[in-house]
Amino acid sequence: MKKHQWIVGLVVLAILVGLVLWTRQHVHFEFSKFWHQLTHAEWTRIAIALACIYVGYIFRSARWAFLLRHNQRVRPLSLIGTQVIGFTGVALIGRLADLVRPYLVSRRTGLPLSSQIAVYIVERLFDMGSIAIVFSIALVQVPADVVKKVTDQVISHSGLLSHAPGWLAPLLARYLGLILTLLGALFLVIVRISGNAVAVFFERTLGLVSKKMGAAAGAKIRAFHTGLDTMRSWSDFAVTTALSLAMWALITYAYLETIRAFVASPELANISFSACVVLMVISGGASVVQLPVLGWFTQIGFVAFALQLIVHPGPEPATACAATLLLVTFLSIIPVGLIWARFEHVSLRKIAEESEHSGEELGGGAVADSL
Repeated sequence: MKKHQWIVGLVVLAILVGLVLWTRQHVHFEFSKFWHQLTHAEWTRIAIALACIYVGYIFRSARWAFLLRHNQRVRPLSLIGTQVIGFTGVALIGRLADLVRPYLVSRRTGLPLSSQIAVYIVERLFDMGSIAIVFSIALVQVPADVVKKVTDQVISHSGLLSHAPGWLAPLLARYLGLILTLLGALFLVIVRISGNAVAVFFERTLGLVSKKMGAAAGAKIRAFHTGLDTMRSWSDFAVTTALSLAMWALITYAYLETIRAFVASPELANISFSACVVLMVISGGASVVQLPVLGWFTQIGFVAFALQLIVHPGPEPATACAATLLLVTFLSIIPVGLIWARFEHVSLRKIAEESEHSGEELGGGAVADSL
């Protein structure tokens, strides 16, 4: 790991140790209740959730293959191995391995790595858009009085929008994700049509503040433009959107089934769809900075804390549920990925280092970090 990654790791470790010590002093945690939650969970539901996560990798493979079709036709299921091994690398090594998937696809297809980093960028953009749409749909189901109560509390504590009309904050709470997604889609259409002109505009505008910032923005916009070349018609956009939404619907259902499997906790067993989606977004945010192994425990802590805030179970059921969510949605791919890598003679650490080095040479590492 690089020096700055070691520093971040040590800082997170220190915070985790401090959190454990604080918890031991202030939170009464009974391991017997923790095991009771696990042993009385409905494992049939957890198995269904696990199946949804595995099917999601098939959708990822089909989507990547579809995005390649204008450059090279590959079978929809032929890239499952690259997805499985890539996410196994992220789970074990951390975000250092984020470019393993485009690197493996490049090696398998013989296409330039730059083109696969562009596909990776488009894939991440569609993921973020799909999450925003699911989040907006979930918030639509929240009663108006609950939304107003929460937004009033946020405004009173933060001062944000304190002078705005009373209807604005609830409207933004429900539809901000969808609005940002539509604005992002509009921006992508403009980049797709006039990518170089948009890049030059940002280079000149931001260059007035910092030439380095302007050059970086221009390079990323040109990378977006290259990636968007994978979609040459509205039908391409529609199919990619459909695959993305189907995949995230499966992931959302996996979260819902896993949480509701903890029948010994009424708060978890009866969690609403809206609360589940909010938790999923929080969990995704906590995984953005994914450190090797250590990040597993920090994510369990974040998700358990979020569960207690959202649906108010005790610390034991919240921790049991958070650990199971991590296992089902993130770590479950590790055994399959290790076996797959073994059959394909792939060393995860070596391939992670090679992909990061190649990505830095192309400027892709910075793009990956920005997403």
